[in-house]
Amino acid sequence: MILPRLRTNLDFTPSPVIDRPGLLIRDSFRYSNATLIVPPVLVYGLQFFDGIRTELELQTEFVRLAGGSEIGNVARHMAGTLSEAGFLEDETYAKMKEVRHLAFAEDPVRKAAFAGLAYPAEIEPLRDVMQRYLIGSGTKQRGLLGIAAPHVSPEGGWQSYRAAYHSLTPDLRDRTFVVLGTSHYGQPNRFGLTRKPFETPFGETKMDADLFSKLENQPAGLIEDYCHAVEHSIEFQVVFLQSIYGPDVCILPILCGSFGRSIQEGGLPEDDEGVRRFLGTLGEIAEREKDRLFWVLGIDMAHIGERYGDSFPAHADRDEMAVVRERDQARIDRVNAADARGFWDLVKEHQDDLKWCGSSPLYTFLKAVPQARGTLHRYEQWNIDERSVVSFAGISFHSDERNGPGV
Repeated sequence: MILPRLRTNLDFTPSPVIDRPGLLIRDSFRYSNATLIVPPVLVYGLQFFDGIRTELELQTEFVRLAGGSEIGNVARHMAGTLSEAGFLEDETYAKMKEVRHLAFAEDPVRKAAFAGLAYPAEIEPLRDVMQRYLIGSGTKQRGLLGIAAPHVSPEGGWQSYRAAYHSLTPDLRDRTFVVLGTSHYGQPNRFGLTRKPFETPFGETKMDADLFSKLENQPAGLIEDYCHAVEHSIEFQVVFLQSIYGPDVCILPILCGSFGRSIQEGGLPEDDEGVRRFLGTLGEIAEREKDRLFWVLGIDMAHIGERYGDSFPAHADRDEMAVVRERDQARIDRVNAADARGFWDLVKEHQDDLKWCGSSPLYTFLKAVPQARGTLHRYEQWNIDERSVVSFAGISFHSDERNGPGV
């Protein structure tokens, strides 16, 4: 029997359970709720799930590794367990995916996916924690038109969230907040749009249906929506906005897929015709509706260390991370100067070895709002685990109308 392919869109991390070492596998897309820990002796066998090799080949390899001892039909058991969990590209997975997509399509709201995980699910504890995150004074700016905040867990990045959100003023209450988030689960060169209002423990947002309608008329294959169901980069911004302006804040959520092709092949994201058309439409909306829009970017920056495929452990503000800070700052400087091309040239260096997952929302913003000038309020590096670091910042953007139409 040919073994099905192991899904490539799963989340693989070392097991955090001390007495159960191995590789932890879970489904970030939430088609499956299963979590598996593959023991070290079986991890090698995962490579046999490639759609080419057979169960017999896998079993033979396990017998060889075990020195010919009697180990039972481990290959069949492993294949059955992975399939039942929805981790193989087979009929079980296809059915799980179909059911989940249909449920999301039929739901009238985009339900909170991370309440009870990244922030409290009950209203009073949530109010308390948000007050703790936002307490204090901040810098107010004239001509403010946007902010960039992290999308890392609020508990880990709350000081940079606060640095960004402290820029907001009460007069922005009735704006439409265009929230640009990193699409971790969408396809490259695509944009995630949804008509659904966002629901959090605070309540339900409003949606700017008029602007949505103007954006959804894009080439087939450019727009997707299920990525919103499992994405945190916009949900976290919604929670902060609701804590400041109330639950019925009006939003236009846009997830920005990776522009990785232009990083690998050179050139600019808009060399792709679909991306160019979307950026052009968004820029027209930004210019025409600028007096009623406010831009919020949910972005993280560098991802360094063993969790992210590097061969070395990373520690915040130490060793290699001192160089990362300098390179991050160079990119931030180009963003703050509204230099879209200069920013992208830095992103492309070394095939983006810094692994900035916020580069596509930032570039989208720079192209749509070329008059924006940024101010960095806080930069941080945070150990997301003992051997891996994420960097992020709090930035505000103000208007410089002297800037020409495009950079």
